[in-house]
Amino acid sequence: MLGSSFDHLSVVWWSSLTRETGRYAVFAILTWALIWFVLRRPLHGRKIRDTRPPNLQLAIEFLISIRSVAIFATVAAVMSLLSHAGAYPLSHLGYAWGPVWFWVSLMLMIVGHDAYYYWTHRAMHHPRLFRTFHRRHHRSHNPSPFTAYSFDLLEALVMSSFVLLWPFLVPTAWPVVSIFIVHQVVRNTLAHCGYELMPATSAGRPVFDWLTTTTHHDLHHAEPTSNYGLYFTWWDRWMGTESPRYHAAFAQATRHAAAPAALAAAEA
Repeated sequence: MLGSSFDHLSVVWWSSLTRETGRYAVFAILTWALIWFVLRRPLHGRKIRDTRPPNLQLAIEFLISIRSVAIFATVAAVMSLLSHAGAYPLSHLGYAWGPVWFWVSLMLMIVGHDAYYYWTHRAMHHPRLFRTFHRRHHRSHNPSPFTAYSFDLLEALVMSSFVLLWPFLVPTAWPVVSIFIVHQVVRNTLAHCGYELMPATSAGRPVFDWLTTTTHHDLHHAEPTSNYGLYFTWWDRWMGTESPRYHAAFAQATRHAAAPAALAAAEA
């Protein structure tokens, strides 16, 4: 029995490792190739910083991210064992409640993860926790698409624990979890891509100002005491942790005519 469980764990771990490595590599490399090279000229006016991170940083980020993926795979293997042991009874409700609930539960999972990320991320910036949990990620002062999973070991564990815990609390079909993970990878990679992709209004603000932008997270790497949110700007605004320079920086990144005046006003 013990040997059978170990064999199952090994198979699930390896399967998860290859799948998550593939997801990360595809999205990170694809984003890097498309935005930094193929679309470099069309997007030249939307580059947030004047400089690019060195190639050595990109290589280190990629290797550290694969280490993080190994942590994610371990959590996925544990979840598989728990599921086979009947520890996720609510998953059956997730299937039984039909297609409408399928998409509602996906939205709830995204919103729930945004709250989880905000508060755990903010906690990891506490001086007593930062060095152990979050310093690796902020060594990428000028981020790249490969920064997405460049975590310390404990941060990788904290980040992956949400997926383990959520199905205990909310009826969630397993395909919802898979779609959520893809969404998370895409948003995380784009948040670190170095180019502002969000359309701007005529006033130089994001068209969807309730969504975070690349500029929003890029400012966090430049100013680590602000902009802790991942998908939405809600928590930063409710908690007063959004950078006062955010909208001016976004206007500058989108080369809006009001950017210099807005930056001057924000810095005054």
